[in-house]
Amino acid sequence: MRIEDSALDVELGAQVVELGRERTVVRYPVAGNTQPEGLWHGGASAVAAETAASLAAGAEGQSARGVSLNVNHLRPVREGYVTAVASAMRLGKRVCVYQVELVDDAGNVVAVATVTVAVK
Repeated sequence: MRIEDSALDVELGAQVVELGRERTVVRYPVAGNTQPEGLWHGGASAVAAETAASLAAGAEGQSARGVSLNVNHLRPVREGYVTAVASAMRLGKRVCVYQVELVDDAGNVVAVATVTVAVK
C-alpha cells in the first residue's frame, strides 16, 4: 500500500514520515479534519491509526488490510498536526497487531489504538 493510493488519506492530507514494518509514522493536519466544534475528528483518529498500521504491515510489499480497530480518545486537539506512530506488538505471517499512539505537536497523546491487520 502506498499513501498515494488511498484517496481518503490524500483527502485528509496524510504525510508518511517514517515507514517500516516494526514502526511507521504518519502525520495529518488538524485543519480540514475537524468535527463541528472545531476539534480533531475521532473518525480521523481511526483513519490515521488504521492507515499507519496497514502501511507498517505492508512495508515489505505484502498486501495488508485492517480487520480490527479499537480507538480511545484521550484529549482534544484544535490546531497543528496529529502524528500517528504505529509500533508492532506482533508480527506474524498472516496477522500483525500494532499499538498506535496519536500525538499532537506538543507530544501529548491524544488517542491510542490497537489495530489488527491481515497480511498476505
